[in-house]
Amino acid sequence: MFGSQPGAGSIAEPVAHLIDQLGKLPGVGPKTAQRLAYFILRQSTEEARILASAIVQVKERIVYCSICCNLTEHDPCAICANPARDRSAICVVEQPLDILALERTHSFRGLYHVLHGALSPMDGIGPGELKIESLMRRAAEGGVSEVILATNPTMEGDATAMYLTQRLHALSNNGLKISVTRPARGLPVGGDLEFADDLTLRQALEGRREHP
Repeated sequence: MFGSQPGAGSIAEPVAHLIDQLGKLPGVGPKTAQRLAYFILRQSTEEARILASAIVQVKERIVYCSICCNLTEHDPCAICANPARDRSAICVVEQPLDILALERTHSFRGLYHVLHGALSPMDGIGPGELKIESLMRRAAEGGVSEVILATNPTMEGDATAMYLTQRLHALSNNGLKISVTRPARGLPVGGDLEFADDLTLRQALEGRREHP
């Protein structure tokens, strides 16, 4: 099939390049990258073009919501544009996938804010690399009575929650009354929100408490 292969143990350059690119995806190791590459090769040319087009469209049409920093095709996103949402409560999450998980519970009717990561000095991720200042601006504008810090129950997520708590308490000291809460520890320590089941997430939200 691959006439350009000089030997049985070699891989044609286009295939090797595809494997290399697929291997850059999170959670995809060398073996998985190879399986995905050869799966794509077995598909028709039309199916491959559809996949390539979907990737290009995501990059060209998806933007950050100017309010909550979620990924969206239309700005503001559907949640921020919904007049039925409670604008006095903001739930802070690490990634857009966390919003999908929380929305499945149907237990939170406020707005969200996506940080796009968590503080991790070892990885060179400080406050400047996250969408923190836009959150502070939203809180400082007034009208927000509660900020729920739904960062993941990991060392990085807890450190991020502590940092945000200090920043938000500083706003409260300047006259704004903002309650800072954290979901209850029904969530598994060290886990990610996107992998938690709906019942666990709902109970964690309903049992949220003031964050010290």
